[in-house]
Amino acid sequence: MSGRRAPRAVDCETLVIGSGAGGAVAALELARAGRHPRVLEEGPRVSPAELAATAPADSLRRLYRNAGLTPVYGSPVIPYGEGRCVGGTTVVNGGLLWEPPAGLLDRWADGLGTDGYRARHLAGHLSEISRRLEVEAQRHGAGNEDSRLLATAADGLGWGWTLARRAAPGCAHRNRCPTGCPSGAKRTMATTYLPEAERYGARIEPGVRAVRLEHDGSTVRAVRAVGPDGAPVRYRPRTVFLAAGAVGSAALLQRSGIHRRTAGRAMAFHVNLRLPVRFGSALHAERGTIFTAQLSEFGGLGVHVMAANLTPGSLAAALARQGPAVIDAALAGLERMAVFTVQVRMTGRIRVGRFPGAGTVLRHRLTPYDVDLLRFALVRAARLLFRAGAVELYPPAPGVLGSPRAAEEFARRSDPRGWDLVSVHAMASCPMGPPERGGVCDTDGRPYGFRNLYVCDAAVLPGPTGISPQGTIMAFAHEIAARHLTAPAAGPVRRHR
Repeated sequence: MSGRRAPRAVDCETLVIGSGAGGAVAALELARAGRHPRVLEEGPRVSPAELAATAPADSLRRLYRNAGLTPVYGSPVIPYGEGRCVGGTTVVNGGLLWEPPAGLLDRWADGLGTDGYRARHLAGHLSEISRRLEVEAQRHGAGNEDSRLLATAADGLGWGWTLARRAAPGCAHRNRCPTGCPSGAKRTMATTYLPEAERYGARIEPGVRAVRLEHDGSTVRAVRAVGPDGAPVRYRPRTVFLAAGAVGSAALLQRSGIHRRTAGRAMAFHVNLRLPVRFGSALHAERGTIFTAQLSEFGGLGVHVMAANLTPGSLAAALARQGPAVIDAALAGLERMAVFTVQVRMTGRIRVGRFPGAGTVLRHRLTPYDVDLLRFALVRAARLLFRAGAVELYPPAPGVLGSPRAAEEFARRSDPRGWDLVSVHAMASCPMGPPERGGVCDTDGRPYGFRNLYVCDAAVLPGPTGISPQGTIMAFAHEIAARHLTAPAAGPVRRHR
């Protein structure tokens, strides 16, 4: 007699897998249309009060997949961080909402046929997103001296910069953006879209992990999942919206035998260089919030420079390779320290794969262009930060830099494939676009050949955004949901060849 439990069967009209930026949008649109969605979320549900009462280190372990240390193997190994909780990464990011540049949307449309996703098509969705999340320019406040210095230095160099656009009205500057806002000021999916979706009849199920999609090659018949108690559940929806994240959505399609050769084979990503900086006088960056000014001068290259949340823990992590003496000195003079982030869009790609006994495994390869761009980005960031008043800058490899010339020399002789890099932005693992160019989904967000399956998260974006992608993800998800809700019951489906 087998000890395996038979799965509990659940019939539903629509099923949304994932509750982040894409899944929450789909849930609300479907609920408002009377489709009664069930939303599956692998992680827990937490409130601002719980976040306030929890130590940041504990929140990091609980709210991030693999405690924020999912390895992307390659040279170097890059830790990748993504949220795993109701609201997804929107709970543990900085609440930044950049609108996708019109030129980027035009390039995608002209090169990949995504013509219905140009700026004029997404404008209404972006306006609604800004209204719902109360997005506004984040003015400098107490503790944001690091951002003020960046802006002043950019002006002195004649370089462009912009105020951050954040979904955080009334930000209390609690300095805990990456581990969940304890004041409730940040407008996450967990505090906006999802509660409204519930008021319209959506049902959110935390602690439920989707394991496999059962299908006949054109229609998903069931979704196999595991509940909070470890018991198997078999959902039988009419329509499925997949929003498990760029990694999770690709991995689920692979496990389900859907476009196994193309899903997750060329995932786009950004990397961050963390640059701890010591200034000659106190600026008390630990009292501020995430950045209020971002260098935009090199945005066309996908390079941005900004301050980061400063805590003793984050500073120590950024200085880990510099040795205990450097870390101790920096912590002792915390009031004069700041950490800046240089975000760089890569042209190399991440491959999402599976190995027996290891689960999902990520591998990347930096291109020669990426190596040169990382050097370029470091040199420009150093020039900016020394202009801002830095007296010491700690690069992403052992050493200390005391001038822009020293930074140039470091970049010339140091190989970025040995630098400390991190990533929090992955996308385009199941991109919208023609199959002959690696596309996995059609312009309605459906994986080719499928009638009732939609991808509506970062995975479906046609390519890397070069900016924080939440606004782009949400706009695409709104459009994909709208197309589904206005389409004939059995619309035409293009087969993957």
